[in-house]
Amino acid sequence: MSAFIKWFREIGIQDTAEVGGKNASLGEMYNHLTPLGVKVPNGFAVTATAYKHYLSANNLWEPLSKLFENFNPDDIDELKNVGKAARKLIMDAEIPEDLKKEILQGYAELKKEYGDDVSLAVRSSATAEDSPTASFAGQNETYLNIKGEDNLLWAYKMCIASNFTDRSISYKYTHNFDPMKVYLSVVIMKMVRSDLGSSGVMFSIDTESGFRDVVFINAAWGLGENVVQGTIDPDAFYVHKPTFKKGKKAVLKRKLGSKNLMMIFSEKLEVANLAEQFTKNIKTPIEKRMKFAITDDEVLKLADWAIKIEEHYSEVRGKYTPMDMEWAKDGIDGELYMVQARPETVHSQETLTEFEIYRLLEKGKVLVTGNAVGEKIGAGKVCILRSMAEADKFKEGDVLVAHTTSPDWEPVMKKASAIITETGGRTCHAAIVSRELGKPAVVGAKDAKKILKDGQEVTVSCAEGEIGKVYEGILKFEVEKVDVSKLPRPKTKIMMNLGNPELAFSLAKLPVDGIGLARMEFIINNYIKAHPMAIKHPEMLSETEKALIDELAFPFDGDGEEFFIKTLSEGVATIAAAVYPKKCIVRMSDFKSNEYANLLGGRHFEPIEDNPMIGFRGAARYTHPSYKEGFELECKAMKRAIFDMGFDNIHLMIPFCRRVEEGKRVKEALIENGLGDVPLYVMCEIPNNVILIDKFLQIFDGISIGTNDLTQLTLGVDRDSQIVAFDYDERDEGVKTMVKMAVEGAKRNNKYSGLCGQAPSDYPDFAEFLVSIGIESMSLNPDSVLKIIKDIAEMEKNQ
Repeated sequence: MSAFIKWFREIGIQDTAEVGGKNASLGEMYNHLTPLGVKVPNGFAVTATAYKHYLSANNLWEPLSKLFENFNPDDIDELKNVGKAARKLIMDAEIPEDLKKEILQGYAELKKEYGDDVSLAVRSSATAEDSPTASFAGQNETYLNIKGEDNLLWAYKMCIASNFTDRSISYKYTHNFDPMKVYLSVVIMKMVRSDLGSSGVMFSIDTESGFRDVVFINAAWGLGENVVQGTIDPDAFYVHKPTFKKGKKAVLKRKLGSKNLMMIFSEKLEVANLAEQFTKNIKTPIEKRMKFAITDDEVLKLADWAIKIEEHYSEVRGKYTPMDMEWAKDGIDGELYMVQARPETVHSQETLTEFEIYRLLEKGKVLVTGNAVGEKIGAGKVCILRSMAEADKFKEGDVLVAHTTSPDWEPVMKKASAIITETGGRTCHAAIVSRELGKPAVVGAKDAKKILKDGQEVTVSCAEGEIGKVYEGILKFEVEKVDVSKLPRPKTKIMMNLGNPELAFSLAKLPVDGIGLARMEFIINNYIKAHPMAIKHPEMLSETEKALIDELAFPFDGDGEEFFIKTLSEGVATIAAAVYPKKCIVRMSDFKSNEYANLLGGRHFEPIEDNPMIGFRGAARYTHPSYKEGFELECKAMKRAIFDMGFDNIHLMIPFCRRVEEGKRVKEALIENGLGDVPLYVMCEIPNNVILIDKFLQIFDGISIGTNDLTQLTLGVDRDSQIVAFDYDERDEGVKTMVKMAVEGAKRNNKYSGLCGQAPSDYPDFAEFLVSIGIESMSLNPDSVLKIIKDIAEMEKNQ
């Protein structure tokens, strides 16, 4: 029986104290999840007992302990000196012969299993690592593609010496660990040749919002270090767990990353040179940059594994345990492998009923943007650091600006009010550490070091969706703390309006009864960017317009229709996912002709109108020869979202339906496009909708009152005109009479009635009026939801 090594088949998460978090988790997956189809490369742990034996055999305990007497971890110079001295003590020592013998015997066994040419991944595994409150992500070293006995022994020594890297020492003190009581085990496992394939990280929870119903996957070409360290912008995918478990297996949302670099192995090195760079970054070929690094089938396989891993760890731990995982695709055998799994350490600690909402109270000039991390806001003076050698100039409360922030930077990061890096995605170390520290971070902010200046006052906002913004100046903001469990729940259903999928997961925390208005215009305008008819008829376009659409469609094998359908369906499904299985009412497109004309290629298909507000918009377009094919694309997207992706909580709504006959034509078109069984509402925003409410409700399953257009058309006020803005008032008695008639008509026909205008958000008395007439629901802008819930509950109580 081995004294110093344990094979994966011999260990599990109960063995963390002996083999460290990484080894324990690899063993747990190897033993319990391999039977469920999760692939894990074989390997063994060189134990904490071996680490202690190494220190004892070389008489290192006392000299190492003395280094930490009266040690101040916040003194960066002292931190550097102590770390350097500790690592030198370990590297100058020798591996005891009995330990050396067992490591090399283990290597021989792996050669028997995988062949003499097998290369190894040698990875640190600290005994405090991957705990529920401290991930130790990136604090210790990893050495890849190791071959040969001397190289393996050298890599082992380097790993245990990395227990005393500056960043690791600082991290231990930050999380109240004694550096002499955190022991280093080492993973020695078959190397997955992702240098020839792809790799990445994934979480069984949304990393920003803590939304539990998704798996989040990052992917890039080559070795995973670029994703982890944040030196590139990786591809991003989401998969919705509840619909996936029901058998509706589809990508919920995707984003093509730039993936400018890919890490591969350098030429074969001699052991003496192993301390030098043995991996290198090369520019990613353009055809790879423009393609997703993994296929949809591979995304879904990884999501399946993530769900199984989360379920297993939750069962073992006896509580919900979201997971942070690393995966790799071997470019030789083409297979996917799991290479790490650990508990997620930020959102798993949160109380679901309590959350903070950050709001900017003023806006300023946006200086740079990037990926938002943390959903918070911070402000301070810019301090640009080009390396840790400049760390002494950084002051408490400064805004850290750097090209990238590797784990070495953690001592500075914890003093920052906010963090900005020029590179990185949401799963890089900068993002992970920022979340653990509770700091807002904008990563992937291109040219931030050039644009921002030392000493400049800025406000960093990560509270406005997936795009983080750096504003000029110190702006006012507020933090609202809400305990949802203590909020009253009114009888009137409170829903929310939403068009931006980027906000969906963060808004999922709001205690709403669904989404009363999901607008697809934001998705078309910001993600698709091209006119639907331009996609159907490229022959009508200029060469430049064709080229731009081809570029957008390139990741979808150049198929413009597939690009449109997948992008729109996934955007809408992301919004529906935020409230699943509650109702999500999706309004079919309601661009005006001038807005459609601004889309790529739109000028070829749109008329020039003097008053587009009451022109060629809404239902009139859907069966008209000049847009019918565009509407069919919209229908295909909705059919995919509802039936293929499984979002049966999506109900459809038709905007600006002027006449009953028009409503019938649209209903027939929906039936022809396979959407006849989907609940269908109509926007009640034209006086004729109210006057003929009974006839409209013979076609539609309910109404949603749009007070903006209904007010405009009842009062004859152009809501785009500032000149007559004083006459625009939803509280006018004529408008309220129209609203009351509509609600009464819906009740008379036993059909749904809701309202999705701005009025109840702006005017408490209008909300009270809606409650008094018995409307079924009102749909509000997200920033009004909590206040209106309180107000309406109080109104109902006093009725």
